[in-house]
Amino acid sequence: MTTLILTVVGSDRPGLVATVAHIVDEHGGNWENSRLAELAGTFAGVIQVSVPVERVEELRASLHGLDGLLTVAVHPGSGAADATEAAQEVSIQVLGNDRPGIVREISGVLNAHALSIESMTTETRDAAMAGGRLFEASVVARVPADADPEALRAALEQIAHDLQVDITVA
Repeated sequence: MTTLILTVVGSDRPGLVATVAHIVDEHGGNWENSRLAELAGTFAGVIQVSVPVERVEELRASLHGLDGLLTVAVHPGSGAADATEAAQEVSIQVLGNDRPGIVREISGVLNAHALSIESMTTETRDAAMAGGRLFEASVVARVPADADPEALRAALEQIAHDLQVDITVA
């Protein structure tokens, strides 16, 4: 078996996941991990599948046949997941008034401390009582063994102050 990463994008409608899952199954594949979402009427996702090596090209061709329904790109898996499973992770929650640059600032601090983002979700929504828009983010990042947790925390506290947002690190 080989690992493939599928990226899928298309206009949202019922049955998209079922269609991709059916094609993966038809080619002896196994759907292992995925992150799927609908944003502004567009369905998008990243899917990790394993498939017999001799069936990879058939799977690619079948997925390519979805053009017009979904745009699917097939990428080889790196196999790096095994090496990262034992790495420490940090969870970061952000909440505050929405404004441009929040993701840039937070990701910049994580990059400066050599953290790798494992997952990140962001959302803006109306602030119920105060008016305006709120920004909320949840980030899970992999921490390298030589990271300085106090320096990271201090840098996040500084940008929390500069951006006027609450940042919680766990």
